[in-house]
Amino acid sequence: MPANQTGYVKRAIEGALRRAARAFPAVLLTGPRQSGKTTTLRRLFGRTHGYVLLDPPEVRESASRDPRGFLDTHPAPVILDEIQHAPGLLPYLKERIDAERHRRGRYILTGSQNLLLSEKITESLAGRVAVLTLLSLSRRELTGRTDARFPWDGKPPARRDAMPSIRGFWLAMLRGGYPEILHMPDRDTDLWKSSYIHTYLERDVRSIKQVGDLGLFQAFLRTMAARSGQLLDLSDVSRDLGIAVNTVKAWLSVLEATYQVFVLRPWFTNMGKRLVKSPKVYMTDTGLLCHLAGLKNPDHAAAGPMGGAIFETAILMEIVKAALGRGEEPRVYFWRTSYGAEVDFVVDTGDRLVPVEAKLSSTPRTGMASGIESFRRALGARAAPGWVVTTARDRLPLVPGVTAIPFSEL
Repeated sequence: MPANQTGYVKRAIEGALRRAARAFPAVLLTGPRQSGKTTTLRRLFGRTHGYVLLDPPEVRESASRDPRGFLDTHPAPVILDEIQHAPGLLPYLKERIDAERHRRGRYILTGSQNLLLSEKITESLAGRVAVLTLLSLSRRELTGRTDARFPWDGKPPARRDAMPSIRGFWLAMLRGGYPEILHMPDRDTDLWKSSYIHTYLERDVRSIKQVGDLGLFQAFLRTMAARSGQLLDLSDVSRDLGIAVNTVKAWLSVLEATYQVFVLRPWFTNMGKRLVKSPKVYMTDTGLLCHLAGLKNPDHAAAGPMGGAIFETAILMEIVKAALGRGEEPRVYFWRTSYGAEVDFVVDTGDRLVPVEAKLSSTPRTGMASGIESFRRALGARAAPGWVVTTARDRLPLVPGVTAIPFSEL
């Protein structure tokens, strides 16, 4: 994997962060715990900005007791890491930003809890802060590609990588994309993932919701992993775990707010009742997905009942991470009708709707294009040519307007 001598892997979001710092007085980089936020920001701004970690209790107390004095002690330009631990600083940041509104990039903030941060940011720094999101490493970043081009963009990628061996592909799926795991190529990563989940439950979950039974919440997390890529039936989850539907909704919002899951919503226009309105839920990292599902062997992962869901999750997250790397909100949905026609992903490019199917197969066949063909008939001129992503090594036209491509082309 491409990395410099310090082991740093270049992140696609670096350009968006630099642009944001030139345009806004403050920049907030959110994302899950251990996704590389601090490392990326210190690499980009470490020579020009001071740095304060707000996690230690004594630092939090100092920031809470005397916010103005704290900011005097740590003057701009400065990186304030884990700002969710000191939300009381935000009104005082606003005060200082407004005093010198013309100065850009003075405060670089990080946080791992979107729900709490978005509320505080809306109250205090609306219009003054650019908000960007960094998830775990994408396969593009791991192979040295930080361009945001896709096959449907009408341009060839800057480089076209060879599809790895099937076993190599599944080893990568099991490992996932958290940066710290990349530094342990010869070690079992299960302990790291178990520790990550324990820390996540103890720190992030408890700080957002007063969850009394963390064991039951962990069972809920495993349930969401087992259903990655499926339509979400709240009542079904409620019955399985013996908790109220409202609790399922609240806990799902916690997973979404802490970037553990991505909720994929259906695309629909005036076709109304013919379309299914329930969302799908995907884990944001295939490594944690496999760990929570109890998968450790690449052969079992590939051939087991979750193989298709893992592959689908990987494809979705490549699309999502590429959008976030550009500093954009991902505009991706799924399409499914009550009479059974469906497309895994619909990417809204602004002027066209691109249908994308995930097929866990190294042998593309014309029948794999049937969902995309239905979508293109239903949407007419709004539908762009479609793509079927497979584990094959080469492109293959399937039917007019639909092409099979290897995962590596994403």
